[in-house]
Amino acid sequence: MKEKINFGSICVKEAKFQGDIRSHQMPLYATSSFEFDSINQGIDIFSGKEKGLVYGRYANPNTSAVADKIARMEMFGLEGEASALLTSSGMSAISTLAMGVLGHGDKVLTQGNLYGGTTELFVKVLGRMGVETIFTNLQDLNNVEDILRKEKGIKALYFETPANPTMACVDIAALAQLGKQYSAYTIIDNTFPTPYLQQPFRFGVDFIIHSTTKYLNGHGNSIAGVIVGKDKELMEGPVWQTLKLAGTNASPFEAWVLGNGMRTLELRMDRHCSNAQSIAEYLEQHPKVARVNYNGLTSHPDHELAKKQMRGFGGMLSFELKGGLDTGIQFMNDIQFCSLAPTLGDVDTLVLHPASSSHYNVPREMRERNGITDGLIRLSVGIESVTDIINDLEQAIA
Repeated sequence: MKEKINFGSICVKEAKFQGDIRSHQMPLYATSSFEFDSINQGIDIFSGKEKGLVYGRYANPNTSAVADKIARMEMFGLEGEASALLTSSGMSAISTLAMGVLGHGDKVLTQGNLYGGTTELFVKVLGRMGVETIFTNLQDLNNVEDILRKEKGIKALYFETPANPTMACVDIAALAQLGKQYSAYTIIDNTFPTPYLQQPFRFGVDFIIHSTTKYLNGHGNSIAGVIVGKDKELMEGPVWQTLKLAGTNASPFEAWVLGNGMRTLELRMDRHCSNAQSIAEYLEQHPKVARVNYNGLTSHPDHELAKKQMRGFGGMLSFELKGGLDTGIQFMNDIQFCSLAPTLGDVDTLVLHPASSSHYNVPREMRERNGITDGLIRLSVGIESVTDIINDLEQAIA
C-alpha cells in the first residue's frame, strides 16, 4: 500500500499501537504534552470546564496516579478524602507548600531539631521572602500556646515527629488543636514513619509532606516529594498553582520508579522496625555507647507518646559513643558492611554523622541544644540480616 505522506514524515510521526492495550504494570508516560481531540476540548480544559491533561508540568498520568496512591495510604481507614501533589524532591514539597499558603509578613512556628535542610530553607530562603521563622520547643505545649497567643501573624505550625536525628516526638493531636484554635495551618513531615506507621490526618493536621526519596521509595534510586492535604480548595488552588508556576513537579520517570518501590512498603517497614529494635537494644547494653535514641526503647523520653501515635517505631535511630567526636569519626571510618551515605530509608543500612553533613550548616548552639552533638551518629537501619548489621557495628565500635 502506497504511503500518503513522505518518508521524513513517517520518521517524525509517533508510532501508535493499534489494538487493545491492557498493561499489567503502569506504563511510563514520557511525554511533555498531551493532544486535544479538538480546539474546543482544549479551551474547555484550559478554562477548567473539563478535566484533562495539558502539559507535563501541570500533571502527568504517572505523577497523578502515584500521588493519588499516597493520599489513599494517608487516609486508610479514615473518613473523607485527601488529594496529593508529587514534587521534584522533599525540599520542593516543603517550599511549594510554604509558597502556596504563606506570604510576606507571615510567621512559621517550628522546632529547633528539624532536618538541617528544612531549617536552612526557613531561615535563608523564606526569610528573604519576608516569612519569619520562630524556633521553640514544641513539646512544651504551654509555651507553644503562649507564643501563638502573643505573636501575631503565625500562619503555620511545622513539625517532624519523630524528629531527625534525635527521634524526639511531639504531640500531633495537641498541636493540631492549637493550630485550629489560633488559625494556623499544621504541617507535618511524615517521612520517617510513612503512612504505614503513622497517619497524621487521624490527629487533625492540615497538611502532610514526605521526602518520597526515602522510605516510600525505599531503594535509593529516585528523588521526589509529595504534599498531601484534605482542603480541596487549597490543594487545587494556590498549592497546585505554585507547583505549576514554580515548576516543582516530579518527572514521570521519578514517579514511575517511586510507584514500583511503594509496592513493598508494608513488608519493608516491618523488617526495618524489627531490625532497628534489635540493634537499639544491642547498642543500649554496649559498654562503649553513651546513649541511644530510639522510640522503641522504654528509656527514650518519648516512648509512650510514640506508642500512642505510631503503629511501630520505624527504622531510624541515633547513638553516641563514649569518647565524643574523635571516637565517632573513627567508628565511621571502620564501618565495612554498612554504607556511609547522606540519605536514609533505603533497603540497606546507612550510617551518617549529622554534625558534619545533614546539620553542618545549622548553628552549633542550636544543634547541641536539641541533642545533635558532634559525636552523634545516625543509623538508617536496613532490611539485611540483623546479625550482619550488628557484627559490623561491633567490629567498628571495637
